[in-house]
Amino acid sequence: MSEVAGELARVRGAFSQPTLTLLHQRQAPVVIAIFRAAFGRNNRPIPTARLHTQVEEHLAQVRLTGETDVPSGSGHEICRRWMRGQWLVRSLDEAGHEVYSLTSYAQQALELVKNLSRDRATLSEHRIATILASVRRFNSEANPDRTARVSILNEEIARLQAERDRLVDGDEMVGATEDYMFEGFTELLSLISALPSDFARVEERFATIRGEILAAFRAEDRPAGEVIDDYLARADSLMTATHEGRAFEGAFALLRDDALVAQLREDLTALLDHPLSDGILGDGERAELQGTVRLVRDGLERVLAQRSRVTATLKDYIVSHDAVRDRQLEQTLRQIESELTTWMATTGPRASHDVPLLPPRAGVEHLRERFYDPADDVLPDRIAAADPTDAPSVSLAELMAQGGPQLGALRRRLDDALGSLAPAGTLGEVFGGLEPELRRPVEIFGLLHLAAGRDWGSEESLETYAAVRPDGTERSFAVPRTPLPDPDLQPERGAHA
Repeated sequence: MSEVAGELARVRGAFSQPTLTLLHQRQAPVVIAIFRAAFGRNNRPIPTARLHTQVEEHLAQVRLTGETDVPSGSGHEICRRWMRGQWLVRSLDEAGHEVYSLTSYAQQALELVKNLSRDRATLSEHRIATILASVRRFNSEANPDRTARVSILNEEIARLQAERDRLVDGDEMVGATEDYMFEGFTELLSLISALPSDFARVEERFATIRGEILAAFRAEDRPAGEVIDDYLARADSLMTATHEGRAFEGAFALLRDDALVAQLREDLTALLDHPLSDGILGDGERAELQGTVRLVRDGLERVLAQRSRVTATLKDYIVSHDAVRDRQLEQTLRQIESELTTWMATTGPRASHDVPLLPPRAGVEHLRERFYDPADDVLPDRIAAADPTDAPSVSLAELMAQGGPQLGALRRRLDDALGSLAPAGTLGEVFGGLEPELRRPVEIFGLLHLAAGRDWGSEESLETYAAVRPDGTERSFAVPRTPLPDPDLQPERGAHA
């Protein structure tokens, strides 16, 4: 591949990134303006419903200015298109609410536009001095030659000592020019404006690592234990395994030093109090410099929160998924081993058995609604043995009075009634002529039983049976009228088979 072809491939790759696709579209000025108005310089997360409303309001104001090339659709539809373009990302905040935030690509586009909107000098003494100082400091920290490092440090110490002695002796103190201050503030603002996109890039890298680990875990092409070990190893080295992680870890280590943070705050305050700063910095730029420490701390908190969510999500997935599945698999294998042992005890080593791939579907017409309750099987309390002497004395006559119908005596009375010279007309009349011992209420059933056995039919009309209870009380019962057959039509008793 020729040199120009290689450069073309690299340029095409750069233009395919979401940063340049955002800047290359016709509606880029409107989109960038909405992003800057809604999210500000800190890329603060915005609730989804609120951003939908803000986008619609901002677009309405832009249309009032006469702009015609603006995004169409509702705020919700526009935000979804921006998400597909990888300029917005939707996530959950600490309270569990959905919020929007700018991706690193969108923040990089905002940074480029912001840098281009500033007035920058093409060449200045401050820029050359900054380059020289950066190269010198870089060489003093990275030079592998011990002697060279010592020489550089000695020269720097001598220069600083000479400057200190000159100022102590009262020599003239050279002040910074307006051009020098302007160039210095411009470069400082450029560096600070790049911080939000850098933090966002670290957050996105953590989210990518989370997706990679989950994809490897769900693929199940390796044993579960190996996947867990690999996850734990990557979790331990999460901050040092990637370029973004190492950069964040270095920045985090510096900002944990309270002395350095206090020094940064003091230096910024001194620069903002400089007599020339009022004519160089606007209100927005001054507020941006004053909020540098807060900007860095907010970015660090978002990255740490993202890292905590990644670790917590993966931990919950491993604990809730693997433990249950491994336990079920172990129980299934044990059951298979037990059944195989039972089968092998009655078959030979060459025996075969067709096993379906899936068990048949069980047809259940009715499921039990009440299941076994151990309380139902509790034995009742043991009955205490009673003393026979405590039982009341009962005579045979009293026991017979409480018993069922006396069928033998009733049958004899019924036969006598049929053979008498003046027979009774109905079964009720027979019952009324019996002695009190045979007119108990239960004897009515006995007579009806005997009549049914002789095929005597009853009529629909009722007759009254005056019964006498064993205690002497009387009670009347209405019973269907059962007439007795004519004695002359009955066969002789001796002719009965």
